[in-house]
Amino acid sequence: MEIKRVVTAVDADGKSVFAEDAPVKPVESAMMPGLSFYELWGTTGPIVPPTAPTPSGETFFPGPGETRFGLLTIAPTPRDAPPAPEPDEQAAAAGMQEIERLLPGLADHMEPDAPGMHTTKTIDYDIVVSGTLTLELDDGAEVELPAGSAIVQNGTRHAWHNYGTEPAVLAYVLIGAQPD
Repeated sequence: MEIKRVVTAVDADGKSVFAEDAPVKPVESAMMPGLSFYELWGTTGPIVPPTAPTPSGETFFPGPGETRFGLLTIAPTPRDAPPAPEPDEQAAAAGMQEIERLLPGLADHMEPDAPGMHTTKTIDYDIVVSGTLTLELDDGAEVELPAGSAIVQNGTRHAWHNYGTEPAVLAYVLIGAQPD
């Protein structure tokens, strides 16, 4: 999927302008085959428009009062697919370094013993743009989400699965929440 980002801003004369109109390249890692992350925007701290355009924050998941906006493409994986072979120790370490470089902080939230499961201190607004996804919660409960489904995640432990036959696209806005 070709993703285009258009950003508006206000110039020095107070006129609304297009600050950016450009394609966005996906972020992909060999350690996470079938996933393409499109980091579209992020904010840090209080925002008072007009604000200078900045495409993302410092970490994948936002801290309190920060936001992230993006798209995630998930390739189909049959429910009964065998697990991917474990990389050797050296390849695993290199892969984790790559993930940290490309998507800082993402791996810290993933559970090695439960692939795909993660918990974040965020409120997430998600929309399935295309395809069908399955949302799994920590007790194994699942719900199927066809295109057009809107999801509000409230800091829950969860995983996304694509048991369909075509790639699925999830649009998301992550809002950093205050820790307990």
